[in-house]
Amino acid sequence: MSKRSSAEERIARLISDSAQQIWAAGLGALSMAEKEGSKMFEHLARLGETLESNTRRTASAASDTVSGAKTTASETWDKLEDMFELRVARALNSMQIPTARDIQELSVRVDELSRSVDELCRQRPGKDKQASAKKKKKRGKKKSGKGK
Repeated sequence: MSKRSSAEERIARLISDSAQQIWAAGLGALSMAEKEGSKMFEHLARLGETLESNTRRTASAASDTVSGAKTTASETWDKLEDMFELRVARALNSMQIPTARDIQELSVRVDELSRSVDELCRQRPGKDKQASAKKKKKRGKKKSGKGK
């Protein structure tokens, strides 16, 4: 059993030495983290600030690009609308269908003509009475049978 005891002792010593080395490495890492931790923190903070600044610049550039694209799209849409309206107007004109402007102009002219007719009627009151009297006479002759 002495062989076993000595082998067990060697294994126990090896395990103890390994545990001591692991403990020493952990203490060394802790010491290094204390020394280098503040430097690492400052470095990470600077790196974060740089990334944030780059992100803001990229977002601003993207916003400008989107704004430009919206403007271009809006202008293009307006041009398409104008071209469509022009082509529809040409088609309606070729079929001799009056436009809203044509109808509006005709309405204005009809209103002017109506005013002119009303004005003429007011200036010649005797003519209207004479015409009305002639119509009555003609009706009277037709009823009595004399007009045939």
